[in-house]
Amino acid sequence: MFETMKVVDGTAFALTRHLRRLRFSADGMGMLPPDDERIRHAVAAVLDADPDAGKLRITWSSGVGPLGSSRGGGPGTLIVATEAGSAWPVAEAVHLCRWARNEHGALVGLKTTSYAENVLALEAAHDRGCSEALFANTAGDLCEGTGTNVFLVVDGELVTPPLSSGCLAGVTRELLLEEMAVTERSVAPDEFTRSSEAFLTSSTRDVNAIARVDDMVLPEAPGPVTVAAQAAFADLCARSLDP
Repeated sequence: MFETMKVVDGTAFALTRHLRRLRFSADGMGMLPPDDERIRHAVAAVLDADPDAGKLRITWSSGVGPLGSSRGGGPGTLIVATEAGSAWPVAEAVHLCRWARNEHGALVGLKTTSYAENVLALEAAHDRGCSEALFANTAGDLCEGTGTNVFLVVDGELVTPPLSSGCLAGVTRELLLEEMAVTERSVAPDEFTRSSEAFLTSSTRDVNAIARVDDMVLPEAPGPVTVAAQAAFADLCARSLDP
C-alpha cells in the first residue's frame, strides 16, 4: 500500500492523516502496519536530502516473498521517495470511462499499488484530451477518479459520492467535508448534465475545477462553490500543515 502527499515548505502535508490511512490499508490487507516513528524519521531524512521536493510517497509492502500470490513472512519493506510537485491545469477535462469500480471488491477503501485499472482508464482519458478518468461503480453510480474524489453542485447543493460507492476516503475529501457543507449521496453520472459546476480533490491537486466531461462543457469552471472550496482549503493549509 502507499500514500502520496504534497510537500509544503519542506513539510509533508497532513502526514498524520496519511499514516492513519496507511495503517487502515495494512489492516485491510492483513499485514502488520509499519511503525509510525520509523516512517516519520525516514520522511524527515528524505525531505532533508531533497529540499526542493514537491511531492512525497510512502510505500509499505510485506517484504521479500515467493513468486506468485503468497506473501513472505519476513519484515516489511518501507520506501520513501520524492519528486517535483505536479502541475495541474486551472480547470480539468475528465473522461467517464467504460470500466466500473467494484464497490464490493476486496480492496475497497484500501490504497494499494494495484493500479492497473487506473493506468488503463487514465490512458483512455489522455487519448481523449482529458487529464483524469472517472469511474462509475457496478450499480451505475458515480464513484471516483483514478486518483481523485469528485464533487458536483446540483440544484445549488454540493454533493459527493459516499464511501459506500466504493470510492477511496481521500484525505483532501475528508478535510473538505470538515470545512464545508457537503451532502454525501449516490450521484448518477448523468447529473453532470444539470450540475452548475464540479471539481476534483486529491492530495496533489487540492481542489481543482472540472471544465469539461468528455464533450460536455460545464457552465462555470471554476464556479463560485469551487472557488469557496479552494479558499477554505487554502485557509486550512495556512492554519496547519498537519491538520
